[in-house]
Amino acid sequence: MTGTGGPDVLHVVELPVPAPREGEVLIEVAFAGVNRPDCLQRAGSYAPPPDASPILGLEVAGRIAAVADGVARWRVGDEVCALVPGGGYAAYCTTPAAWCLPIPERVSLRDASGLPETHFTVWNNVFDRGHLRAGEWMLVHGGTSGIGITAIQLAKAFGARVIATAGSADKVAFCRAIGADHAIDYRTQDFVAEVATLTGKRGVDLVLDMVGGDYLPRNLRCLALEGRLVLIAFLQGGKAEIDFRHVMMRRLTITGSTLRASPPQRKAELARSLESEVWPLYANGTLRIVTHAVFPLDRAREAHALMESSAHIGKILLDVAGASGQ
Repeated sequence: MTGTGGPDVLHVVELPVPAPREGEVLIEVAFAGVNRPDCLQRAGSYAPPPDASPILGLEVAGRIAAVADGVARWRVGDEVCALVPGGGYAAYCTTPAAWCLPIPERVSLRDASGLPETHFTVWNNVFDRGHLRAGEWMLVHGGTSGIGITAIQLAKAFGARVIATAGSADKVAFCRAIGADHAIDYRTQDFVAEVATLTGKRGVDLVLDMVGGDYLPRNLRCLALEGRLVLIAFLQGGKAEIDFRHVMMRRLTITGSTLRASPPQRKAELARSLESEVWPLYANGTLRIVTHAVFPLDRAREAHALMESSAHIGKILLDVAGASGQ
């Protein structure tokens, strides 16, 4: 980034190859995932941690190029996908070894680059913080985003019932096709009224929200007794007027998190949980990969423009090594 602003601040430049510190690995990046936080950081509204790389990119897939002291599991040449603290839009990046995962069976190196950010986020917020259980109802907004698709599939895989919102008839149909029990077009339907009808006025047990703004009080109206509202982003702003009497009377819980600011050990724990609980679901075909588009690294501007248009369904990736199709 040559500054903050629109996609035109992104440029390809030559920098030294980073050196892994103790407990880290150096990854030769083949593909990198593009995520909404990348766009927010580029625009100047989502500051990275002080020790993070100034280069964008929060998830990658590639091959281990070097290991530092304190790394026991990985060897040079191993293929991995990984959550990274920054620096993913580059030929090489470093990350803690504990944030790396093997490529799931039946998943390509390309598609694996789009797994870490969404899976770490959904597992942490829906299952660990939100305590979603089999038989419960979940409402997820943005059902055709990377987060939405991951949340729908994982909730269904673990026995929950899912309602998703999306912004067009085609996207609503896709949500149903990927596994949602019901899908609502938020442009033409009132999701609060629809949730009441679909659940027999009971409400849902969990709402996963990345919209914020005026969705916040409406989300609370969708919740059943003992329901949980889990916040992961605020595309329409983080402020709203809320009558907290409803929270008290219905014993609601409001929680949320940002993955990037989570402690390193927490991310290591999430990686272990995903490998044991979720990666086998790719091996047996329960979960599907949805990749919308792959851009060369030098067209990252176009990838960001597509992300901000919300016209995509699924993940947007960067082909860093010119290895498209692997």
